[in-house]
Amino acid sequence: MRTTLRQVLIGDALPSERIFHERLSKAQALAVLSSDALSSVAYATEETLLVLVLVGSAALTLSWPIALAISVLLIIVAISYYQTVHAYPTGGGAYTVAKENLGTWPGLVAGAALLTDYVLTVAVSISAGVAAIVSAFAILDPLRVELALIAIAFVTLVNLRGVRESGRVFAVPTYFFIATMFLLILVGLARWLFGSPPLVSPGPPSTNAVQSLTLLLILRAFASGCTAMTGVEAISNGVSVFKRPEADNAGKTLLWMAGILVTMFLGITYLVNQFGVVPRGGETVVSQLARAVFGTSPVYYLVQAATALILLLAANTSYSDFPRLAMWVARDRYLPRQLANLGDRLVYANGILLLGGLAALLVIIFGARTHALIPLYAVGVFISFTLNQAGMVRHWLRLQSPGWRRSAFINGVGAIATGVVLIIVTATKFVHGAWIVLLLLLAILLIFRTIHRHYQQVAEQLSLSRRWPTPVRRHTVIVPVAGLHRGVVKAVQYAQILGGDLHVVTAEIDAHDTEKLSVRWQEVLPDVPLEVLPSPYRSVIAPLLEFIDGFVQEEGDYVTLVVPEFVPARWWHHLLHNETAWLLRLALLYGRRGWQGRFRIITDVPFYLSR
Repeated sequence: MRTTLRQVLIGDALPSERIFHERLSKAQALAVLSSDALSSVAYATEETLLVLVLVGSAALTLSWPIALAISVLLIIVAISYYQTVHAYPTGGGAYTVAKENLGTWPGLVAGAALLTDYVLTVAVSISAGVAAIVSAFAILDPLRVELALIAIAFVTLVNLRGVRESGRVFAVPTYFFIATMFLLILVGLARWLFGSPPLVSPGPPSTNAVQSLTLLLILRAFASGCTAMTGVEAISNGVSVFKRPEADNAGKTLLWMAGILVTMFLGITYLVNQFGVVPRGGETVVSQLARAVFGTSPVYYLVQAATALILLLAANTSYSDFPRLAMWVARDRYLPRQLANLGDRLVYANGILLLGGLAALLVIIFGARTHALIPLYAVGVFISFTLNQAGMVRHWLRLQSPGWRRSAFINGVGAIATGVVLIIVTATKFVHGAWIVLLLLLAILLIFRTIHRHYQQVAEQLSLSRRWPTPVRRHTVIVPVAGLHRGVVKAVQYAQILGGDLHVVTAEIDAHDTEKLSVRWQEVLPDVPLEVLPSPYRSVIAPLLEFIDGFVQEEGDYVTLVVPEFVPARWWHHLLHNETAWLLRLALLYGRRGWQGRFRIITDVPFYLSR
């Protein structure tokens, strides 16, 4: 049943040679890898306004020059990543660039920052999508967390089915969102040019100022609006998912994504200013703008549906890049090796599941509230931006290939610009939650270091350059039994063909039961002596371990413990039986009683029950 359910939900396993057929065209990759960046227009303008409104409605006009500054920065970063795509066509993005050009630890910082940002991206985009649904259907507000968790489960499941499957599923919502946003912008500009009043008034603007307009507040609004830039790096991390030629297709897709994103972001911000839309609890800025332009017509609900879909599915960008980045880090032995394994559907399934679990945890902790999660956002991505651009400058200076001066200048400008923004974002958001991200980054780096040290120690101890294991000089085979049945007979027969000194033993828990077992044993297996181990404290494990250690007196003495075990037909049948075999494995594998533990071997002899 479990296998059938897995096939229905995820699909049949794909052979390795299909991996090249699972790659994406530019149109599909734009939907999969750009949905995060494109979806940010649904909340980036609102995040800027939420800061400016603290000064009063008069300051809201500053959102337009702030949007222009963010757009210029976005174009600089996009051009810089265009160069990264062609310089590192195998992918890896900021992690690979920083590691190869700045050193291991800068690379790990970039990797930790991006992994953190991808988890936050899923939580933020899903929460924002739920907010768009709640804006149209306020009755669903109490179910925010449940709706978000359902969305995370859905996106996780689709990505487990493979890259092409996710491309097919997410292409339509992404292009539907782009179409509705351009329709909203064009119709809104037409209404503004012809002086048509809003079909639904956004309401009287707030004039109550709770703060004075300062440079720090403007910088804070700029930092909040920089959430529009999250996801720009995704294409450089996922070059390997493109069809050949990978780098050329990825570069073109990156430029298309940047152009569409800048156009939509500037268009939405401009119309919000012209129609006098201000942030209000219970309804997003995009929803208010759509009501002003389309009223409560079906087109408004189309805009809301498109916005909710792209926000819910924008998490797919992280589902594409998080597992691949985790794979690169795992290959360098800074994350568990399981994250570098391809699953049945030629995707890094373990990374997908890990991302879904972490994002769900964040959604539960922060109640699926976008504004509670936004302060944690963008810090990580700007760390990776800065390290990537600085690494690319080092790359060009080291190679000095044709045109290296121009390329180094572009990446240098990008490094300076993103570095300045990183300082602004960190300083302005520090007390609002950015400190949590910085602590989290330190914790992740500590985890990286601990995992890498473990793998180094394992490699050192397994190395053939060290002293080889002691050859077997004496071999003892011990079969522990608690009764006599077909499974025990099978285990004894197997133990007899192993060679060595055979001992079949039982721990005496109850003298009467032991006597009955001895009599029956003589009747069934008279040629195999049964040894009784005294157990005054009714323990099976302790006397057996003491008995085993008696045969391991010096190096070269090996003991094989042959454990008979019957396997029930149903999982719940295990609850009805003693798990002595399992406890023995734990005691012998992990209970290291001096150097003797190195020469103890465990062999299970299963006997499968039919019902």
